[in-house]
Amino acid sequence: MSVVSMKQLLEAGVHFGHQTRRWNPKMQSYIFTERNGIYIIDLQKTVRRLEEAYNFVRDLVADGGTLLFVGTKKQAQDTIEHEAGRCGMFYVNQRWLGGMLTNFSTIKTRVERLRELEALMETDQLSLLPKKEQRQLLHEKAKLEKYLKGIKDMSELPDAVYIVDPRRENIAVKEARRLEIPIVAIVDTNCDPDEIDYVIPGNDDAIRAVKLITSRLADAVLEGRQIAADRQAEAEEEAASGPLEEVPGDEGWVPEEEEGEGESAEAQDEEEPVVSALDS
Repeated sequence: MSVVSMKQLLEAGVHFGHQTRRWNPKMQSYIFTERNGIYIIDLQKTVRRLEEAYNFVRDLVADGGTLLFVGTKKQAQDTIEHEAGRCGMFYVNQRWLGGMLTNFSTIKTRVERLRELEALMETDQLSLLPKKEQRQLLHEKAKLEKYLKGIKDMSELPDAVYIVDPRRENIAVKEARRLEIPIVAIVDTNCDPDEIDYVIPGNDDAIRAVKLITSRLADAVLEGRQIAADRQAEAEEEAASGPLEEVPGDEGWVPEEEEGEGESAEAQDEEEPVVSALDS
């Protein structure tokens, strides 16, 4: 069964590209036709490419990998947060801070600072400080939380990145490519598909289109998690059952020679068996 149907893509408006004067010629192979000055995306290719991306994400997560959801444009912010939360993955839906991937060690120090401030609020120690300092710390916490809450629990670099509108998120694309992190993305007719490992041709401006595609990738994460859980359960079951006991057999039995027969043939020899924007 297909990951998504043509009808669902049409209803969500995934086929609508940008105006013909705003396009990237590299997207030519993904364009079906032009209508009223708008490029129409070939949804048959969208179905195939989304299935490829789905399988990649599913297998990645089944093998213990992680996926970072990225979408900072207004049409994507709520969907990115909701779907990443639904499948238990990390996300960035506000401003992409330069160095989020390439300078991850610094980003982790800011996350630690956020944790310190959260602990301060929970213990009521903030009320013991002067009012001015309280306001400063509250402002700092709000700023850190706005940009980092989606990656607060991300202890290491993600194994892949999913991006809505790679043209807008060009810094995220450059950082992922520099670190050779695979990129899955919704690629509209004004984007460069050569920068993306798993291209999903589609409308990256319509809320319904973004939600449909993003939800399918979140489903892929959930399926991958289920596969991993099933594998773990099978491994535990095998470990609990222990090694099979050897049942005495006839392996060592040699038939007696009948009268008149010569010596038995000699046994053959066995063959040898031949991995800083926050401070501004």
